[in-house]
Amino acid sequence: MAQHPFTIALSGKGGTGKTTVSSLLVRAFITAGQTPVLAVDADPNANFHEALGVTVKETLGSMREEAFTRNIPPGMNRHDYIRFRFRKALVEANGFDLVAMGRPEGTGCYCFANDLLSECMKQLERDYKFLVIDTEAGMEHISRGTIGKPDVLLIVSDPGARGLRTIARIREIATQLGLEPERIHVVFNRYKTSAAPVDIGNEKPIAVIPEDPAVEAADLAATPVSRIPDDSPAWQAVRELAGKLIVMARERKVEGK
Repeated sequence: MAQHPFTIALSGKGGTGKTTVSSLLVRAFITAGQTPVLAVDADPNANFHEALGVTVKETLGSMREEAFTRNIPPGMNRHDYIRFRFRKALVEANGFDLVAMGRPEGTGCYCFANDLLSECMKQLERDYKFLVIDTEAGMEHISRGTIGKPDVLLIVSDPGARGLRTIARIREIATQLGLEPERIHVVFNRYKTSAAPVDIGNEKPIAVIPEDPAVEAADLAATPVSRIPDDSPAWQAVRELAGKLIVMARERKVEGK
């Protein structure tokens, strides 16, 4: 029987580099031989696919519910057709796959896309060792149960006072949703050596990722940030973070959780 994948959700306010960290984590797991990885873009404002260097042709948000009630091919039931369409939306790459939630068309809500992802993730997840989910600060997909309860929630923040407020707000939402405090960790990103990180209490951040010119250069050149050079400080820091998460995944497996 296949093992349940270790799920890592990343949350944080816009501009903190959450998608950069997410994409570098995918690369780090692949480098460590922890393949395959499933990347889920659950933030409608994110560009996870661009950071990973792949093209998304169809998102779950673009799949209108009417399409599944009116246009199912003869001889195919709704469940099989949904799986077929989901597979079409899945982007397959070297060592990882990606699925994007996208935005619902028109004035529709995410309800159908959420249901679709929930249904199909149950089919897919057994194929993957790690799930890396780039989610939004409000964590709608966690609250709806779309992506289940992650094994680890990483709150990506800048090391300023406003970042502290965001950390506190996301932590409060997560605990209200039933996520145990020990599963919630802080990642300081774009850390300048001259800056003093905010006080997050007795807890230490699980990672401090330095400001890296290679990340800015990738943004300016519109090249995939996940492909920054091997000697880049940000890549080295995220690779170390991935090592900690791999250890957590092994411990969770031993504990049978």
